[in-house]
Amino acid sequence: MTPTAPTSTSPLAPHIWQRARGLLLAAALLAVAGVTLAALRSTEHTAPLDPGSASPDGSKALARLLTDRGVHTTVLTDSSALHRQTGPDTTLLVPFPNSLTERQRTAVRKAAEDSGRTVLLAPDTRTTSALTPGIRTFAALPTAPTPPDCDLAAARRAGGADLGGHRYSTTGPAEKCYPRSGRATLLRLHAPSRGDTVLLGTADPLRNEHLDQHGNASLALQLLGPHPQLLWYLPSDSERVPSDDGERSFFDLLPGGWSWAAVQLALAALLAALWRARRLGPLVTERLPVAVPAAETTEGRSRLYRKANDRGHAADALRTACRGRLALLAGVPRAQAHDREILAPALAARVVHRASSEPGEPAYDEARIRSLLFGSSPANDTALLHLADELDRLEELFAPAGSQQHRRRADKDITP
Repeated sequence: MTPTAPTSTSPLAPHIWQRARGLLLAAALLAVAGVTLAALRSTEHTAPLDPGSASPDGSKALARLLTDRGVHTTVLTDSSALHRQTGPDTTLLVPFPNSLTERQRTAVRKAAEDSGRTVLLAPDTRTTSALTPGIRTFAALPTAPTPPDCDLAAARRAGGADLGGHRYSTTGPAEKCYPRSGRATLLRLHAPSRGDTVLLGTADPLRNEHLDQHGNASLALQLLGPHPQLLWYLPSDSERVPSDDGERSFFDLLPGGWSWAAVQLALAALLAALWRARRLGPLVTERLPVAVPAAETTEGRSRLYRKANDRGHAADALRTACRGRLALLAGVPRAQAHDREILAPALAARVVHRASSEPGEPAYDEARIRSLLFGSSPANDTALLHLADELDRLEELFAPAGSQQHRRRADKDITP
């Protein structure tokens, strides 16, 4: 027995859209919000000691004052550009020397040999040993107004300033200013045949919120403004430690915090999957609590077919019922009612016999009967209605008189 051609039950595009449009709309809104925020903040600078940041921790006010005095400030984010742009007429400022990698410290050390002045803000013991050997670093103290107490001209003109943080000492030639507990918080080192190096125990005098206090502005301008070019070195987040062969891996190029973002996205996807889950196991059949009339069941199924635009199942239901009735009328056993190789020839033979005895009957050969009872799914509602009419006319050749009208009403109820 050849089984009936299966009808696809895969969800159609309109159904997928109806189910997913809420999630897609939410994702689109999040994407638009993210792009908008990124665009709005792309021109904002909020990083500490950034010469373009107007936040309390930024240094935009100092950069403006330097520009007014003819000092051009250039922000460098790549260590490879340090050596190319430094020279005797440049001042190199390193705001965060303690966070530099070994490769970045090497680049700063080479650039310091060519620059007119190098200013390091709050370097710790590890940094001073790498960049300025011979310097001893002592525990940091809170920032407080401190008198210069030295002969450095810039410090004497600035007067008292907010100094503190790390403290330094050396046995070599140096100018030690703004001492705290006997140790200098500003140390100016002299080097033969090259520019000087200034170690500042804290970065507070350069911040916007402290620049107008005491002599902070004067001290910062004199330390950073002796040359017409100021190189402000702020390494970018993407500048990572290179591998042994000098190449960066894919993960080295990713910005910081990407792993936590990936975990959050995975958790959100898991929660969305749990939220959208409709079943946690296989379907279980249960007996109906009440008896449902066949007419109501037929009508309800028809409405489901209409709502889902499932013309394939509707046509299959019509053909299955028609084959069962025709097999009974044609004398074909019920077990073979859905075998196209048995039912179609039997019906064709009966039609030919009846047509020979009753001229004027419609011509139904075996190919047409096979197409009607075992054909493909209708392409649209008009084709489905046409199929129902054709099945009715086919049954009229075999059904007893008076039964066609009742059968027609019963079958039309399942068409969507």
